[in-house]
Amino acid sequence: MSVTGEERHRARARALELYYESSLKEREFVDVIDALAVKPDPYTISLLHEVATHEDWALDLLEGHSKEWSLDRMPLLDRLIMTLALCELQSEDSPGRAVIFNEAVEFARTYSTDGSPAFVNGLLSACADAAELS
Repeated sequence: MSVTGEERHRARARALELYYESSLKEREFVDVIDALAVKPDPYTISLLHEVATHEDWALDLLEGHSKEWSLDRMPLLDRLIMTLALCELQSEDSPGRAVIFNEAVEFARTYSTDGSPAFVNGLLSACADAAELS
């Protein structure tokens, strides 16, 4: 993994942590970030901005393409991982679908259930194909 790749991996992981905290505490990202002693790096902030901007779109896409799985039934981390991935695809400097989806599947493997990697990969692919995301 390149230096930029490693930095972005850490930024994605940090964005996921902050997204998770924000979701659990039902607080805005800006409030969670303001409470930190050390502010996140710019790419983490950029990812959270993309989520703030595109979250409703991503959640609608996920719900529309998940078969028999409402958003409420999905494991929280799976839903956050997929939302973060779809929103990152919307960014101007997106590294592309393959990189983002690989990271999402890896996060699912690390932080969620045994079935999560396949679920995340399949649903993200269906959403990206339907939305014609590259």
